[in-house]
Parts: sequence; structure tokens; C-alpha cells
Amino acid sequence: MTSQKEPQEGLSAPAKVTGPSSWSRVSCPCCISSHIEPLVLIQLAENIQPITKQWIMSVISAPVKAGGAQLLVHPGEDMKGDMIVVAAPRCTLLRVTEDLGLCKTYQDGNMTAFSFEDRDNFCNIDDMQQFLTLAERQYIVKHELDSMRAREDQRIPGIPAPKGKLKARESILQKLEKAGVIRNITPLHKQKLLSALGKQWYSHKSLWGQPLDSIHAYFGGTIAYYFSFLDYYTLSLFPPAILGLFITFFLPSANFSSGNKTESAPAPPKDDDDTPSVSSYMVQAVFSMLWSTVFMELWKRRSAALSYRWGTFNLAEQFQEPRPGFHGELGTNPVTGRLEPLFPEWKRRLRLGLVSVPVVGVFLGLVVMGMAGFYFFERLISNWHKASGSYFTAVLLYLPSIAHIVYTNVLGNIYRNVALKLTEAENHREESSFDYHHTTKVLVFTFFNNFAVLFHIAFFKEDMPLLRKRLSSLLIVTQVVNQFTEVVVPFLVDRFLTSADRNLKEDDPEVDHLQAQGSLPAFPGLFAEYIELLVQFGYLSLFSCVYPLTAPLLLLNNLTEIRTDAYKLCKLFNKPFSAPVANMGVWQTAFEVLSFISVMSNCWLLLLSPRVKDLTEDAGLSSSKVLVIAVIVEHALIMVKMILAFMIPDEPDWVRIKREQIEYHSMQALKKQRIMRSRVEDKVPLKA
Repeated sequence: MTSQKEPQEGLSAPAKVTGPSSWSRVSCPCCISSHIEPLVLIQLAENIQPITKQWIMSVISAPVKAGGAQLLVHPGEDMKGDMIVVAAPRCTLLRVTEDLGLCKTYQDGNMTAFSFEDRDNFCNIDDMQQFLTLAERQYIVKHELDSMRAREDQRIPGIPAPKGKLKARESILQKLEKAGVIRNITPLHKQKLLSALGKQWYSHKSLWGQPLDSIHAYFGGTIAYYFSFLDYYTLSLFPPAILGLFITFFLPSANFSSGNKTESAPAPPKDDDDTPSVSSYMVQAVFSMLWSTVFMELWKRRSAALSYRWGTFNLAEQFQEPRPGFHGELGTNPVTGRLEPLFPEWKRRLRLGLVSVPVVGVFLGLVVMGMAGFYFFERLISNWHKASGSYFTAVLLYLPSIAHIVYTNVLGNIYRNVALKLTEAENHREESSFDYHHTTKVLVFTFFNNFAVLFHIAFFKEDMPLLRKRLSSLLIVTQVVNQFTEVVVPFLVDRFLTSADRNLKEDDPEVDHLQAQGSLPAFPGLFAEYIELLVQFGYLSLFSCVYPLTAPLLLLNNLTEIRTDAYKLCKLFNKPFSAPVANMGVWQTAFEVLSFISVMSNCWLLLLSPRVKDLTEDAGLSSSKVLVIAVIVEHALIMVKMILAFMIPDEPDWVRIKREQIEYHSMQALKKQRIMRSRVEDKVPLKA
């Protein structure tokens, strides 16, 4: 265990709290430096005992073989304070960079998978602030803190049993958080970098363009991919927005010949229909199918290019350690042979089948109840409007839709918390498995909650005017709510609530700056943001042929969304940890599934359009023949989608070549190691 130097007491107010003399020592000569960069702040309980704080610091600075994290620690203002500042020595940063499989710039200018043995041939290897981004350095610290495991049963000094009892191979960080010893772990902001990023980002006067490389360097890959997708998605909304405006104002069929009617009614006779020769239904439906396919295929190419640029296209596929929240009986892992908590798979499946699935089913039932209530009040107010015909009742016609929108939003927020608790109760070993099951639960419910009523109106009731009214209500109410929550609320919160560091000056004590950062609320994550985009994409790709103004409304919303999301991230929350990622993960799959469903949805909406109905009636086709034709057309369009997806490669040729080069060089290096090992073994004489 590395020795811990006693921190200096009685520092004056303007003194440098994290001065180099108070950091823990390192045993590696190449890691000794006069400049140590504070990366992460650990906030402890206010009544923490000095002996407990000393023990935590000694564990964090201990070597990995001893169960520590091999990081640098600083006690903050003094040993009686409630904070610990953590930094990372050079060797720890480089070792974890190789473990993660990050690619860095080689001396020949190409991105290459980093190798610790070959480190001297990589660019900027002597300057960690140039070699690794700030987000990567801070994530490595969190990665090492999460990996701390107790080597044997022991007690945490100053913490009474059973809270202070650590079992062998138990996560030390998880135990300290459960015991209330650690309140929060936060990556530290660099105020100068943050201010410069804000000027480039949300303070920029131009409506277009984002500093993606700067976002990635400061906030990390998870955040950068979200904003890259939001940027690309907003740009891609221009073609459907232009088409939607053209259809709405220049093609009469956009009014559906009954758009002025507020109640469900049968289609008007053909004599009242002034649709042009090319129906707006057909134009919008076919365009939506093609647009959603091309959009996703081009995004995958952009994502691949970004993963190369950010050095994450070759992330290591490694055997994952148990996630911090995993618990079970201590035993020997049959794969690694190491002692760790074990949890029977049959128990997890039992919890899934007997608890998670029924609870999800109950919430889906609540969605159906809400839909039934919507139809009941819709019919009630429609009959009232027929009887009175007043302007007041005409306005009330939209009340059931608005009430149902509020109901689905409240139900969705409750369900997201329930889904998280259910996934935690399932006790998944790996973080990836936990994320997959959590996201799948939320996606299934989100699809059902947001689109079930629209599908029912479209394909069971076959009521296009009601579907158009419902979709327009959804979009308009969502716009109003989003603009309030994304613009007004953040401004009020920043102005009156989160002003902890507003009055701080640059020469104020550093401990005050650290405490101000720790006082901000935790970043809630991107889950709700991705859900919002997914629902948007569903409205656009599945039903926009019914309401062509869908794309223009979404475009207006997203132009402000980009800036307000950036503003909230920089000003209102603690800086989040961000793992290196090569794409959007399961969210990309969710968008692709919606893109596939859009083919079937638009095909059947096309079948229900007045123009197609008129054509089938004029041709004397029976309903069975129309159904057969619709199925054939649907399969043909699916085939067109598959051909389009095949014709557009998922990654540019230059990225594919770079990836194959890395794979080839890795194979050559492995072959060279085997040859050298065999030569060494041949030179060793056999013992008699």
C-alpha cells in the first residue's frame, strides 16, 4: 500500500487546497509530477470520523493487487473535512486505457489500439492532458473506484457493525454508499474549459452547428453521441418539414376533405372531394417510409466515422466484472476461478417471470384503461357538441385528448421509476445486462403508452379525422410543455435556485469552489431525452401522412432543444461520468425497429386514404382482394427498404479499412509474440 503523507493543517483562506505537497505518494518513478490534476470529488457524510476518512484514502491509494484503486488522494481542506479529492497517476491512466481498448494517434498519424508496452510510439504520451480527454481521465478514475474489492472479511474503522462489515470480494465503494459514508462522487468541472465550451455551444448566435469534438473531450462519448444524433436528426427534419408545408398549403387533400369536422364521421361523398390526381396520403406515406430508412442508414455511417475519430471503434470485448449493485452468496466464479458474489440464474428468471412481467402487464392494463376513458369522454363530448353546436363545446372537443396526454405522461414517469426498481430486484451481474433489461422494459411500455391509441384509431376504428385531431393535439401540447420545461424552467432554476457558485470569485478558497460543485443536483441522465426523441421519430415515421405538419412542428421544437439541453448540462447539474462508447447502443436498435414498423404502418394508412378507397370502389374490388393487394404492396415495400439498407453500407469504406488494418496488426503482433515465446522455450535446456 502506498504511504499516505499527513496533510498540512491550518491553510490560509486563499491557499491552494489541492497543493502537491498534500497528495498521497506514488511508488512509480514515472508517475511523480509537480503538477497533479484534481479529477474527481468524493463527498463524505458530514459527521465522518477522521479514522474512517483515513482508511478510505488508504484503500483508494493502495495498489490494485491489494484491493485498492492505485489512485492519488487528497484530504481537501483537512482530515476533519467531508471531502476527498482524487487524481490518477500516469501509469494507472495508461493501464486502463489499454484495458478499455481505446484507440489513440500513433506516430504515423493513424488511430491505433493503445498498447502499454508500445506506449512510447504514441503521440502526446508524455502529456496526459493531451493524450486523454478530460472525460476519459475522469471515467478511468470512476472505473478504478468501482473495481475496488475487499480481499478478506474486515471492518471499516469508525463504522459500527453491521454497516461497517465488509465481506470478501464485496464492492468497497458500494458498501460505503449503502452505509451513508459516501454521499456523492462527482467529476470536477474545469471552469475555463466549460466557459469556452458554452460560448461555442449554447451561447453561439448561429442556429446551426455544434462543437462535437469539444463536447466529446469535455463530457465524454455518451453525451457527445446524444448531441450528435440530435444534431443530425434535426438537420434531417428539413426535407419532411418542407414536404409537409407543401402538402398542407398546396395540396387540398391534406385537409382530408373532413379536416374541419371535429367529430368522428363517415367519409364524405366523392363529389365533395377536390383531391388532386396525386393524393397527399400517397406522397407523404411513401416519403416517410423511404426517409426513415435512409435516415437510419446514413446515421450508422456517421456514427461509425465518429467512433473512429474519437478512438472508440475498437473497444475491448472483455469479461465484465460484477457491477457495483450486484449481490449474492460468496463463491468461486466458474469462468474466472475468483471469489465473488454469485446469484443463481433460476432465481433471476423467477423474479423476471413472477414479478417483472406481471407488473409490466399491470401498467399496460392501465394504458388500456386510459385509452377506454379517452374514447368514453370523446364520445360524450362529441354528442354534447352535436346537440348544442356552440363554440364552447367545440373547444371542449380537444379536452379528452389533452387529458389523455397528461395521463400517459404521468403514467410514463411513474413506470420509469418502477422499471428501474424491477431491474434492480432482478440482480443482473453485468452492467450491460442491467442496462439492456431496464431499457427494454421502458421501450415496450413507451411504445404501447404513446402509440397504442393512435394504432387503435387508425386500424380498428379507421377514423382518419379523429386520428388527425389526436396527433395534432399530441404535437401541440407536447410543444407547449417542452418549451416550458426546456426553456422557462431551466432559466428560473438557474436564476433563483442553483446559484451556489454565482458569487464565487477566482481567488476565493478552492474548497469553496469544490463545495459549490458538489451542491449541484446530479445529472438525471439521457434516458428521458432519448425517449422523447424516440416518440418524436415514431409520430413522424408512423403517422405523419395523416398530419403533414408533424415534421415542421418537430423541427421548431428541436432547434431550441439543442441549445436548452446544452445549457442545462453545463449550468444546472453536476458533471456526469461518461463511459467510452462506439454508438448509441440499444437506442439505435429501437430507432431501427420503429423505422421497420413505419413501412407497415404507412402502407395500411395508405390503404385507408380516401383516394385509394375511391379507386378500389371504382374498380369494383372486394375487400378480400384489396387485403391481398395491400399485403403484396407491404411486402414489396419491405423488400425496397431491405435493398436500400443493403445498398448503403453501415460504415464508410475508409473506416472499414482502418478497422481491418487494426485487426491485421493485432494478429501479426500476437503471432510475433508466439514466435518469440517459442524461441525462448527452445533455448531453455530440458532438465534431466
